[in-house]
Amino acid sequence: MIELKLYNTLTRHKEFFRPEDDKNVRMYVCGPTVYDFAHIGNARPVIVFDVLFRLLRHIYGEDHVTYVRNITDVDDKINARALRDFPDLPLNEAIRNVTGKTANQFHADVKALGCLEPTYEPRATEFVLPREDGKSDMQSLIQTLLDKDHAYVAEGAQGKEVLFRVGSMEKYGALSNRIGKLNEQVEGARVAVESHKENAGDFVLWKESNADEPGWAGVFNGETIHGRPGWHIECSAMSAAYLGETFDIHGGGLDLIFPHHENEIAQSCCAHGSDKMANVWMHNGYLQVEGKKMSKSDGNFVTIHDLLHTEKFGGRKWPGEVLRLAMLMTHYREPIDFSVKRLEEAENVIAKLERRTKQDNVGDASKVIASLADDLNSSDVVGLLGQLSGASLTAALKILGIEFSQAELALDESSINDAINARLAFFADKNFAEADRIRDELLAQGIQLKDSKDSETGERVTTWEVKR
Repeated sequence: MIELKLYNTLTRHKEFFRPEDDKNVRMYVCGPTVYDFAHIGNARPVIVFDVLFRLLRHIYGEDHVTYVRNITDVDDKINARALRDFPDLPLNEAIRNVTGKTANQFHADVKALGCLEPTYEPRATEFVLPREDGKSDMQSLIQTLLDKDHAYVAEGAQGKEVLFRVGSMEKYGALSNRIGKLNEQVEGARVAVESHKENAGDFVLWKESNADEPGWAGVFNGETIHGRPGWHIECSAMSAAYLGETFDIHGGGLDLIFPHHENEIAQSCCAHGSDKMANVWMHNGYLQVEGKKMSKSDGNFVTIHDLLHTEKFGGRKWPGEVLRLAMLMTHYREPIDFSVKRLEEAENVIAKLERRTKQDNVGDASKVIASLADDLNSSDVVGLLGQLSGASLTAALKILGIEFSQAELALDESSINDAINARLAFFADKNFAEADRIRDELLAQGIQLKDSKDSETGERVTTWEVKR
């Protein structure tokens, strides 16, 4: 079997990966908060851990890997909008209405980037209160922490809170290298030093909602506190629900190490009485856009949807496989500067690779697999791909999540133009059904039409492109 080595943030070393059960390799990755469309920074962990998912399936078998990536739909802004727009619906149903569009867009975006669906994709709202199926839930986890004296109820400025007692965990801070430095842990974590906390680093597990705010009827120590969960407890509940109390790999962005992942470990280990939540912790590096931190105020905030479907970045749309390769050209733990130049470089590589897949078979994919097995060294893999062609290259690209259609185009250029002219004639006769039929038939054969207007005459102009 292929020897897989992964860098473990917890130990700060690259280690041979040994799953607890090679018949069920288990991985959890923090997913999006579906308040708005996902930005290009959100795409990086999705792509990185999709490659790892594919590699694990290649090594252990497709039926022996369980990948969980959650959707966070518990958020104060989401909750408030749900109450405003759907006041007569149960909260979970109202939230689903609010987040439906953004969640669906996220799914469409990551599919266009070549990502497989995770095995399970739980929504946070479904795990707030005890479930009929008995799977782990947030309220029960919080009560367990209260029972074990790792948490306490306090009266805060905005109402009652259930807080985690960080001083009760001896190894709190191990992931972020902050053991015994509780005062430093406040820095950068936006934790207010408030009088109701035993320690400034104590963090919220549950917070009370005002009478006019949405929330759930959480019961703690026999008392109902109408409120909502803290951010960190969500992933502890959802990972345990599908992967168990201890699992193999937990992934996410570098920005999640503290406080989110540190607090996940604290909650899970203290609730379950275990010394680990996950055996391997993996984190991808930061992303900036054109040399700057991405922000709306600087005008360089770019969503995946923008890149795929608008001309906002570099004055054009970018194919999903180009965006994917642009990410993989840098090792996942290194920072990445996402730029038009980088996309152009990736596009040139993609064009060469696509041509080479249609040539005679040369080489084999084993070197590519070996490089990926060395802590997902995708940056080296890009160079190795140039040594392959034909079926070997196709197989190697599939592990990276880049696939090209091998079918030859069924139409020649003359036939396409004839079809377009016939469609324009149907438009002139206002026979829209026949015009749509021609458009759909061309699309089924890999030809995508784009309609615009002539700037001088105002007449319809139709151009076409081969759709990958």
